[in-house]
Amino acid sequence: MDAFRELHRLITGYQVSQAVHVAATLGLSDLLADGPRSVAELADATRTDARSLRRLMRGLVAVGLYVDTGDDRFANTELGDAFRNDAPRSVAGWARFVGRPFHWQAYASLEHSVRTGETGFAAVHGMSLWGYLAEHPDEQNVFDDAMTALSRAVADAVVDAYDFGRFGTVVDVGGGRGLLLSAVLSRYPSVEGVLFDRPDVAAGAHQLLAAAGVAQRCKVIGGSFFEAVPAGGDVYVLKAVIHDWSDAESVEILRTCRRAMSASGRLLLVEQLLDLSPDPVRTALSDLTMLVVAGGQERTTDEYRSLLSASGFDLTRTFATASDVFVIEAAPTQ
Repeated sequence: MDAFRELHRLITGYQVSQAVHVAATLGLSDLLADGPRSVAELADATRTDARSLRRLMRGLVAVGLYVDTGDDRFANTELGDAFRNDAPRSVAGWARFVGRPFHWQAYASLEHSVRTGETGFAAVHGMSLWGYLAEHPDEQNVFDDAMTALSRAVADAVVDAYDFGRFGTVVDVGGGRGLLLSAVLSRYPSVEGVLFDRPDVAAGAHQLLAAAGVAQRCKVIGGSFFEAVPAGGDVYVLKAVIHDWSDAESVEILRTCRRAMSASGRLLLVEQLLDLSPDPVRTALSDLTMLVVAGGQERTTDEYRSLLSASGFDLTRTFATASDVFVIEAAPTQ
């Protein structure tokens, strides 16, 4: 290994992140979906400066997203094609989020978080991520798009790994726009669903659920999971929720779920696991994002076991999926 080159690649990784963010924001992969286009055509479609756009395209060619076909024309590579918004597991929504100034500025406070243990986001913006999103609805939409993109990347793997068909009603707590729940309901036509999230977030779920053809079997309810969640479900699913919160806040959320459940109910946490991750780099960096942005953390299996125990649950089984998340099943302590 050439240590200098590898270190240089690590140091300049932020440049790649921003270039890919801009590609997603401009929708370049979508514009190239039907074949090569010239820089002039792309600049006209995106209302950008052609000379600057050419330089961006040169950088994106270097990292493998696009290919220069000659005559100042560019086309998608296989990677670029997968970056289209309509690709099966597109993460373009995530790319649009991570480069937004409010998120980017927070990450610049990583050193502050390491030195103090405080969340960098609050140090920069004077409030939590959730408070900021509530005050900035445009950024809330970007964030919701990002969470939907991440759900799209793992939803099929989760439904493949766990049998939801034995339940009558699935309650998706903090379910965003309902991508995961729609995958469950599409796979199991006899199952009913309840989508629960903050009112402003839950309101955006109707369109996705209708497009999936499951709206008639799914209630959408707004509220706070710190106060109460809908009662009567057979299984309660929290995907990428608990990792956003501190231990104390996580126990509070889990106890709220426990109060809504019967003794025969089940709780499912869909999370990455530090001790079992098939992609340790991604999971470790996600943990840093929790430190800097949300104030939570990624955890080990035993750490989740402890949280669940403190909340009135016993961890019963852990299911690996074909993605980097696990389904952690828990039952009320008897």
